[in-house]
Amino acid sequence: MSDSSDKKGKAPKRNEDESGAPSDSGNEAGKKLPAKFASLLLEQNPALKSELATMDKDKAAALLHNMDLSQMLTGLAVGGKNQKDMASYKFWQTQPVPAFEDAGKEQITQGPIKIIDPEKVSKTPDALIEGFEWCTLDLTNEEELKELYELLNKHYVEDDNAMFRFNYSESFLHWALMSPGWKKEWHVGVRATKSRKLVASICGVPTELRVRGERLKVTEINFLCIHKKLRSKRLTPVLIKEITRRCYLRGIYQAIYTGGIILPTPVSSCRYYHRSLDWLKLYDVGFSPLPHGSTKARQVTRNHLPSETSTPGLRPMESKDIDAVYDLLERYMRRFDMNQAFTREEIDHWLVYKKQPGKDQVVWSYVAEDPETHKITDFVSFYNLESTVIDNPKHDAVHAAYLYYYATETAFSDDKKAFKARLQLLINDALICAKQARFDVFNALTSHDNPLFLEDLKFGAGDGQLHFYLYNYRAAPIGGGINEKNLPDESKMGGVGIVML
Repeated sequence: MSDSSDKKGKAPKRNEDESGAPSDSGNEAGKKLPAKFASLLLEQNPALKSELATMDKDKAAALLHNMDLSQMLTGLAVGGKNQKDMASYKFWQTQPVPAFEDAGKEQITQGPIKIIDPEKVSKTPDALIEGFEWCTLDLTNEEELKELYELLNKHYVEDDNAMFRFNYSESFLHWALMSPGWKKEWHVGVRATKSRKLVASICGVPTELRVRGERLKVTEINFLCIHKKLRSKRLTPVLIKEITRRCYLRGIYQAIYTGGIILPTPVSSCRYYHRSLDWLKLYDVGFSPLPHGSTKARQVTRNHLPSETSTPGLRPMESKDIDAVYDLLERYMRRFDMNQAFTREEIDHWLVYKKQPGKDQVVWSYVAEDPETHKITDFVSFYNLESTVIDNPKHDAVHAAYLYYYATETAFSDDKKAFKARLQLLINDALICAKQARFDVFNALTSHDNPLFLEDLKFGAGDGQLHFYLYNYRAAPIGGGINEKNLPDESKMGGVGIVML
């Protein structure tokens, strides 16, 4: 159970084109795959290549042809260094995950793939290679929290051109890994025996999902990271097996994880979109290109935002709003095939900013309160995840806001036009709030109802994709808000209703 790599596939992706033009690979989707593309596809997806190599040639060709190419091609952008330390296909053959060919079946019976006998779960971890040992991280200890921060800061996700690397703050890690019900033993580390240095990690937090109405207790897996000097030691499968064992001992037999490369087998795939808030800075660091025929001045003008919000009654969320937001969000989330089933305590943890001395703000949440009835009619949030800019003389960080959860009462009316208009107003105000908070870029996926506003609010298509995986659970494919051309499509919404950090 993991995000399947020391690279999440969520590296800070550069804008392809400020106009949101589709990529070449996206335009090929839905058509017969040219031979050169098929070859590239297989080289970029070792697990798929390995599986096809064991099949009859005709069967393999048919399988490749019948695959959802709009999903397969989206994995191409994150090859190169983001493939290092992927668990080999030989490993995935031993795991309870759907095979690639299952995706082509007309009917898929939803449910667990393997029934786990708790009595047969090992009480001890597998041995590590000589010179290394298992540890359990105590993230209530500031020193150990700092160790995890430093490991991720130097060795976690970076883009293929080595221009950007995620910089998870200690405040972010505290927020992401110590949610209600968190388990200390699910914060797994590997240390060098002699130096005691932390050299690898994999972490999980308890979550409840609804998958087409079925409620599941799962582990949300994150922060699988291996020191760059140890990437040849094949630690990834060992880390995955160890956190799986620890989850099994707690009676949790399913997990959700994400990645930027195709493994057996995504339940859904979404595309990244980016809205520039400080276009000149993004251009200076190489994140945003200057579109052909445009000028810097035009791009600044194009991305200009009003200085004040427009949603009546919009204000920062407070603790007094928890019950109202919980009720609104629960009703809103049930509209999606796969969504997170929040508790009231989780709403408090994930969405309410509590100012603490020395702690950075991680999440920004806003509610719209009707001036007359005082009812909470809308809610929107985003979180802070900056990226280090590598070897740039002018800037050392890109401050990125990521769209988190949102909801609006207009979703429950029959007026789709009003729903779309309200959502565009709400998200545009979120952009303004992020701009006021001095963010440089606002990122969003094609998940939730996002296709209703991405292009109209001038989000540009990114070169990154996020694939969602369920461990030890089989489900029919879930829509990711994109069509066969890899573009936002309102008819493909209603699938993914969960945000993975």
